[in-house]
Amino acid sequence: MSKIYYKSKEEVELIRESSLLVSKTLAEVAKVIGPGVTTQELNDLAETFIRDHGAIPAFLNYNGFPYSLCISPNEQVVHGFPGDYRIKEGDLISVDCGVIKNNFFGDSAYTFSIGEVDAERKKLVDVTQECLKLAIEKAVVGSRIGDVGYAVQAYAEANGFGVVRELVGHGVGVKLHEKPEVPNYGRRGSGIKLEEGMVIAIEPMINAGTAGVKFWSDGWTVTSKDSKPSAHFEHTVAIKKGNADVLSTFSFIEEVLKEKK
Repeated sequence: MSKIYYKSKEEVELIRESSLLVSKTLAEVAKVIGPGVTTQELNDLAETFIRDHGAIPAFLNYNGFPYSLCISPNEQVVHGFPGDYRIKEGDLISVDCGVIKNNFFGDSAYTFSIGEVDAERKKLVDVTQECLKLAIEKAVVGSRIGDVGYAVQAYAEANGFGVVRELVGHGVGVKLHEKPEVPNYGRRGSGIKLEEGMVIAIEPMINAGTAGVKFWSDGWTVTSKDSKPSAHFEHTVAIKKGNADVLSTFSFIEEVLKEKK
């Protein structure tokens, strides 16, 4: 899809339904994630939950990707394969999920802090989540793509962190990845103008150290070049006047994590 697909109000509501199912799936993951659990167990739980709710895992077999979730521990940035990795106290675990329901896609990601994490990791998670919030504030009619990217870059770099450049956010809804690309860096006032009807996935990917990344030979997994931890948060957002309409939510996850404390 080389041109931007503008969504009707009805289509935005269908994307919201898919996005909320993603959010609920991530909350199911939140219920069981912890030391001793394997990433494969999380993948299988999510796939069952998605199918039980009349939807299809959007990532499964997407361009050959063999799993329903991307699960990326610690220095893995994104696109990590679930498997026999046993989660440990102090890990950062990024979980990225997408679904297709009623032919529309939703996409969201959350980085879980497992138990007590060190100060650097805590700051990285807090800053990355704040980057997402600041970017969403710019995702309104009349802003430009560069304004969204600049919001992420300025805050991350001010805190001494590296902003991944090789991977970007994207349009979403009719397909998993649509135009426009949504980089996490940029110049204010540059790039295409945001208009009503656009739906984009904003997803800061922030490294504790250098911005550089390595691509694994599996064709998917991406790690930080210096093996320092990375964090990743993502929301599906509809562009509106005044305030962005965030179609996914972290509230279900946060409720679960609060109860687990």
